[in-house]
Amino acid sequence: MSSTDSKTTISSRENLPAPAVRAVAGFREKFATEATHVAFAPGRVNLIGEHTDYNDGFVLPMAIDRWTAIALRRRVDEQVVLHSLDVGESGAFSLRELAPGKVEGWLSYAHGVAGALAETGITLRGWEGVVASDVPMGAGLSSSAAFELAVARAFSAISKIAWPWDAVMMARVCQRAENRWAGVNCGIMDQLASACGVAGHALLMDCRSLEMRPAPLDARLKIVVLDTAKKRGLVDSAYNERRSQCAAAAKACGAEYLRDVTDVTLEKYRATMDALSYRRARHVISENARTEEAFAAMTQGDFVSLGVLMNQSHESLRHDFEVSCSELDVMVECARKEPGCLGARMTGAGFGGCAVALVKADTAIAFTANVTRAYQALTGIVPAAHVCRAVVGAEVTKLAS
Repeated sequence: MSSTDSKTTISSRENLPAPAVRAVAGFREKFATEATHVAFAPGRVNLIGEHTDYNDGFVLPMAIDRWTAIALRRRVDEQVVLHSLDVGESGAFSLRELAPGKVEGWLSYAHGVAGALAETGITLRGWEGVVASDVPMGAGLSSSAAFELAVARAFSAISKIAWPWDAVMMARVCQRAENRWAGVNCGIMDQLASACGVAGHALLMDCRSLEMRPAPLDARLKIVVLDTAKKRGLVDSAYNERRSQCAAAAKACGAEYLRDVTDVTLEKYRATMDALSYRRARHVISENARTEEAFAAMTQGDFVSLGVLMNQSHESLRHDFEVSCSELDVMVECARKEPGCLGARMTGAGFGGCAVALVKADTAIAFTANVTRAYQALTGIVPAAHVCRAVVGAEVTKLAS
């Protein structure tokens, strides 16, 4: 599939997603003038394939109809000035001073994208913008990747770029920004999903070759994201610890990545590693296999098997990889008890955030009401539920005058 898009869409404001409309209105209020462009990028939900991306494995995410948007206008200087409607803060940085550690907080992600773009040789121009988002923060739906791709699209709209937008390259740029500038040792999946999403499809991604194959979503089914309302932050979680444990397990098996270790090889070297390393590796190896099986099930329209694989994934994440939590386990159990649910699992890095459920479309309304009510009764926490559709990746539009 093509990763380039040379066009900047010209759009009326009625055709924009809700966060983009909010950003445009917010820009007018903040800067007392009209934005010339609006860039927006979707969050993502991973159907299956968790903690496999940084092991060079397989993932099966889809870009969802929740966006981060930036309304913007070029400046005459080399400053980037941003105001976030959701955070309620403003910040700025100079394109002359791009180095890790110079900017903190949410603005560090934009600063990092600028720095990573500058390393590619792009001549960056300053701009001012207003950010709005309906991607829940800290819920495991890649709010940071959506912000990064929206920033990259914003720069592409007003900077001197001699080549068309390359979605895969920009995903790599944004991953580097998050790794080096934000301090999160994430894999490539989140940025690829936000950059390369295909409407109506999930994407099987090979995180080594970056080959992507679309998997159709049956119209008779719905993907429901269930937010436990327990926030988690990757930097402060055990994410980096799990990544180190996987690297150690791969090394014990004579490989650089667990992608290259089979279950037979793992058993061969089991005696040379501790029980913890063994369980971590067992999850990754089995999850890679489940993810490829899930893609096959989707292409064959076998969504019963997809649901079973999702259930198995959760149990592996819960017991072998130990990244679930009581709230996620309760949410998954509540979902599975509903008759319209084919499968449910935690999604994202874990330690809080969201679960994802595969649900028969004609039961989706009752499903979301029953699950959220049951979860609140058991935990005392008010959750959120999002019935999601698969959308295209990051876009930028030139606003019609």
